[in-house]
Amino acid sequence: MKRTGLQWLAISVLLISSLSANADTRPQYGGTLHITTSMSTSSLDPAEMPDSVGARNLVALIFDTLVIVDATGRPQSALAESWQSVPGDRGVEFHLRRNVKFHDGNPLTTEIVVSSLSKANPAWNVTAAGDVVSIESAGAIPELLQELSLSRNAIAKRDASGNPSGTGPFHIVDWQPGKRLVAAANEDYWNGRPFVDEIDIDMGRTFRDQMNALESGRADLAEVAPEQMHRAVSQRYELLRSSPIELIALKFAKEAASAQEKASRDALRLSIERQSMHNVLLQGAGQPSASLLPTWMSGYGFVFSTEPDRLRAQQLRDQIPGVPSFTLGYDNNDPLARLLAERVALNAKETGLSVQLNASATELRLVRIPLASCDPWSSLLVLNDQLGLPPIEAKAHSLDQIFASEQSMLASGRIIPLFHLPLAYAAGTNLRDWTVMPGGKLNVTGAWLKSSQP
Repeated sequence: MKRTGLQWLAISVLLISSLSANADTRPQYGGTLHITTSMSTSSLDPAEMPDSVGARNLVALIFDTLVIVDATGRPQSALAESWQSVPGDRGVEFHLRRNVKFHDGNPLTTEIVVSSLSKANPAWNVTAAGDVVSIESAGAIPELLQELSLSRNAIAKRDASGNPSGTGPFHIVDWQPGKRLVAAANEDYWNGRPFVDEIDIDMGRTFRDQMNALESGRADLAEVAPEQMHRAVSQRYELLRSSPIELIALKFAKEAASAQEKASRDALRLSIERQSMHNVLLQGAGQPSASLLPTWMSGYGFVFSTEPDRLRAQQLRDQIPGVPSFTLGYDNNDPLARLLAERVALNAKETGLSVQLNASATELRLVRIPLASCDPWSSLLVLNDQLGLPPIEAKAHSLDQIFASEQSMLASGRIIPLFHLPLAYAAGTNLRDWTVMPGGKLNVTGAWLKSSQP
């Protein structure tokens, strides 16, 4: 059967369209990925950086850990190719990946790993023998693997001045402490060269500044505040969010010094209307919570009631002479923290309590704490340390034991959970194949930029 000229033209158009579509979806090398973030740090040493999800994202670009945790919470190999328990279950032996180099050209060695982990964990007993690194551990192996996946345990080689070098997918080109980091693709990265040539990170920016940068095209990727998520979606940005991983809570610096002080704290806890704050201030983002761990992580968060009990709160307040008063601090650079603090003060007033706001107050603060891990026990252990509570027995493996430990932490009266929020990011249409892990960590190693050229 003969084809007419029009038929051949139609076939040609289809072929060209198909090739164009494939080119549009096929990853491309090159370009600079511009990221803006609220975090700001004066150091790039993973053992010294204060923990935050922003810090974790930064560390993951420059450094690697022995073990990583996948989206399901399972440990996977990274710089450690394999591991096994030490005879007698006294710890774990790690076999290092071969032919890995630091950005300064030096090879990865067991001695460097021992030095790096010992700096981050002075209490650990870390030793090297041949190509094996051994870590003695009183806890179970899964707990140690989760711990080793944390950013502070990233492996860094430090020079005589203490400057760290990593093995990660990007190496440092320009570092302006607290302001800007430019990192170039590691051509010899053991897990494959990233697609983008460079990443340029603008630090210390408010959520409003970040959205403005995204809208003006000065940023390809930005963090999004909970109350801005709807706006980002309406503007057709690609919005990705983590599981609810950030704990917003009221944190007391010390334990209650008397029965009356404990009663006043309980009255404050029972006066808080989480649901109205969730609906109005958070625009429905995240989940109201009276537990330290989110339900998706522990499975039991719903057991802790988030409903206010004003009658019981007033009964407790009536047992206390005078007007119980608190001074509530918050991050003055966080507009959401201010709004939440104001609402807490209003709820307290309706119960007969006095809450005065002072951003610099330390005895009671509204805090935002990113949970350390998607593993419930690891997160609880780190949170317990952050609160300065007595050490928990590191033997909890069952849900019942984790639940009992959380109950004990809440009973201390040192913390009043309010919400668990997801971490959200928005990207322009030119950024492809970026992902966000359940724990909030960005993965841009496999991301690429769509060329603006026709």
